[in-house]
Amino acid sequence: MPLPQPDDLTSLVLRTDFGDEGAWEVVRAALDAAGEYPHATYVSELCFAGVGVQALLDEEAAADEDEQIVYMFLADAATMKDAGHPLLAVDLSDEPGRTFRVSVRWFPDISTNLSIANMDFAEFADAADGSGAFRGFGGG
Repeated sequence: MPLPQPDDLTSLVLRTDFGDEGAWEVVRAALDAAGEYPHATYVSELCFAGVGVQALLDEEAAADEDEQIVYMFLADAATMKDAGHPLLAVDLSDEPGRTFRVSVRWFPDISTNLSIANMDFAEFADAADGSGAFRGFGGG
């Protein structure tokens, strides 16, 4: 199951929960409305249903270096069920497997900074609160 590459300077949002099509549409609409410009390349393919972080790490480890993805965001069951639609941010490169949750509110800021390499994954992950969620620098 090779991971698709984002088309441009957007971040890959991979759907892994297929239990509620309406919830997926709500998540996509919320992400699209969160920023002035598009920040996501969406992948909604059944072959990724229920895929976990370890499977993604294994897939990336097997990929050619020029086809590897540095990070991605998963739209999993928690994303679909929680009112804030927190995506699971996953580091696939520097600290493979490191994760944190990010709400729709913060997605554009994180996506932009990661896609242009202005900041790295660890800076956002280090700022996550005790529940593992990024709520801005300073917790706001």
